Amino acid sequence: MLRSLGQKPVTGSGEDPRVAELRTAVARLRRELAALPADFPDRAIAEDELAALAAMATGGSPEIPRLRSSLLLIAGAIGSVSALSRGLREVRQAVDLFGGPTQRG
Repeated sequence: MLRSLGQKPVTGSGEDPRVAELRTAVARLRRELAALPADFPDRAIAEDELAALAAMATGGSPEIPRLRSSLLLIAGAIGSVSALSRGLREVRQAVDLFGGPTQRG
């Protein structure tokens, strides 16, 4: 997994590796959520926010505050579903590649 911030693109396409990592993590969590037979009250919120993250990753230059907002909504929606905890952790780690939380004074 990519760990450092400010990495240069390493692919021939010039794609930011953080965006690729985000796209992969989001796709994996979306598949896990779709395969989950259990229904829970905030499932639609999680699905909508994962779709938003996927769109941001496809656009190639996601807005960091929006990434964090979507991550919080997803975590709140599926945080208690243990079957999704690994996928959620991977999405959080991918979002963290874009920088830590902003400091408020």
